[in-house]
Amino acid sequence: MASTFHSIETAKRSILTQTAALNTTGHNVANANTQGYSRQVVNMKASLSMEAYGVNRSISPGQLGTGVEFDSITRIRNVFLDGQFRGENSSNGRWTIQAENLSKLEGIMNEPSDSGLRAVLDKFWQAWSDLSKDPENSTARKIVLETGVAMTDAINYMNRQLDNLSADLTTSIGMKDQEAIGYLSSIADLNASIARLEGLGDDANDLRDQRDLLTDKLSKIVNITVTEEETGYNIMMGTTPLLQGNAVQVQQAPAGDPSASFLMQGYAAGTLQGGEAYGIIYSRDSYVVDSKAQLNNLVNTIMNGRIENIPIPAGSMLPEGTVVKQDTTVTVNGADQLVTAGSPLPANSVLKSATTIDVNGFNGLHQLGFTLNGTTDRGLPFFVGTDAGSLRINPAILSNSNLLATSLRTEGAGTGAVVKGNNTLALLMSSLNEAKFTAADGTQSTVNSQYAAMVGILGVKAEEAQRQAENSDILVTQVESHRQSISGVSLDEELSNMMKFQHAYTSAARFMTTFDQLLDKLINSTGIVGR
Repeated sequence: MASTFHSIETAKRSILTQTAALNTTGHNVANANTQGYSRQVVNMKASLSMEAYGVNRSISPGQLGTGVEFDSITRIRNVFLDGQFRGENSSNGRWTIQAENLSKLEGIMNEPSDSGLRAVLDKFWQAWSDLSKDPENSTARKIVLETGVAMTDAINYMNRQLDNLSADLTTSIGMKDQEAIGYLSSIADLNASIARLEGLGDDANDLRDQRDLLTDKLSKIVNITVTEEETGYNIMMGTTPLLQGNAVQVQQAPAGDPSASFLMQGYAAGTLQGGEAYGIIYSRDSYVVDSKAQLNNLVNTIMNGRIENIPIPAGSMLPEGTVVKQDTTVTVNGADQLVTAGSPLPANSVLKSATTIDVNGFNGLHQLGFTLNGTTDRGLPFFVGTDAGSLRINPAILSNSNLLATSLRTEGAGTGAVVKGNNTLALLMSSLNEAKFTAADGTQSTVNSQYAAMVGILGVKAEEAQRQAENSDILVTQVESHRQSISGVSLDEELSNMMKFQHAYTSAARFMTTFDQLLDKLINSTGIVGR
């Protein structure tokens, strides 16, 4: 037969188990707003039963239950959703960063606006048009130089802003490298702590939550895949191991040398394919580099881009060696001479008929004309420099506006007397806003069109990145919502559980009280005959 105190033991086990369940419920409620916390549950099971021994065993089949005990406290977590969340989180980190940097690039271009480069270019062309109406006007000449300086300053400023953005992104790479290494080191420490605790038979639920939270944060920086073994989490970035158990497999880059970062190495190798780190590096090496190249191409086009079929009117005097594109009659020292298409002009020749020529950029056209010095000095290169960072107005012209070339005519071939009021070249210069330049890549467009295409391409990229960022935001929110529906704490559910466990506790206590009364009756009220 069963022990006299068998039922008290059963009640005790129930009280202890319900107490553990109530404590776990309280822990859930306390951490309802804790980031990364996963709901925990007590796993109850019937304790080992025992056979009902006795002389009547054959007529009393079955076993006696011994109550309940809790097997473990586990956290509710879906590994598949964790992996899905981290993948979407990496994608969101990438596109958010790229959208932010493209927005910064659009801010640098500052188009359309009254202070953007397009507006400055329009004022520059207009200044030449105004000068063509009065070529000897000193004020008009100064305005040409002022608008030219405004144009070069705008291009220089854009170039500096691009350089600054590139430098900021390089600094950000170092910061992300440091942040990622910090997360990996903390996860490695947690791997060791979890293995130690669980090796002793304890539950490490809260430590596991901390590890998962850090892993989620790491996935925002780089694309990762996570596997769990006895030693803890192993984390890979593509085919590059980042963490094996409690050993971080990558090192932090030396201070001031982001190029040595495992992020840069992973980007070059193709293993870094997502996260904020990818977005930063891609923004620097693609968006910023492309923008600088396009700006430099624009400068090169303005200075040296091939301009075909410039119309030169009769009476103009072009430099010796200028190649005409049609058969042209010229006067040389009072005698007419035919110059065939594709041939160079002789010295001191004056066009008797209109023709067309090709020149190399704004500089090439300006160098055809005569200055206001009164001699047959040809114009100097209007712009100097090699790229967007060094572009300037020729200092000699800037200090002496008379060196602006506006005329293509002299009083007579070889006389050395320039027709100062002639505006032929000034008109041609002002018409360059509609002329098609041949860029270094062979494409033909006006300067304004080339710049508009540059701004337009950037706008398309920015729109695409913003759309991708918004879509990834939605996906991250959806996956996280699904994950929280499983792992998150529902206060309504916890309060319901609290009442359930409370009633079970009360019932167990009542059962113990009832059996105590039975024992009291048995001990104190029986077997007293003869007292």
